[in-house]
Amino acid sequence: MSVVKNALPEADLKVVGEALQGALVDLVDLGLVAKQVHWNVVGPRFRSVHLQLDEVVTSARAHSDVIAERASALGIAPDGRAATVASATAISGVPEGWIKDVDAVRILVDALSVVITRMRERIRSTEEADPVTQDLLIALTGEFEKHHWMFAAENA
Repeated sequence: MSVVKNALPEADLKVVGEALQGALVDLVDLGLVAKQVHWNVVGPRFRSVHLQLDEVVTSARAHSDVIAERASALGIAPDGRAATVASATAISGVPEGWIKDVDAVRILVDALSVVITRMRERIRSTEEADPVTQDLLIALTGEFEKHHWMFAAENA
């Protein structure tokens, strides 16, 4: 049931809905992963990595809200429930306990790589279906590519 009507044809709405839901899952999980690592990072670069992780959390939370609201605006009910995120994520899990700073950086580089790859697929899939959604995906991908670069440079 959709309470909001929009001008997108049904086939395009399906493509866009899948892209938005997938993006929401990735962003919610990325925020959780970054926060878990943030709480448990240790090592000589603790402070810089700790602060950098919070920047990723802030970005993930802000963009997840934009993506969920875009879905709602199109009549697609966004689903960010824990069970949904856990069953649909492609990001690897975070190990339990303390995480050395070099491992924290590697975990974030890997997680960001997964998210960026999947976002780029969504950018391609929404090109004709909905350029407005595509534009949102392009903007957030650019931001996460910057985070990826900054983390990758930590271990260069």
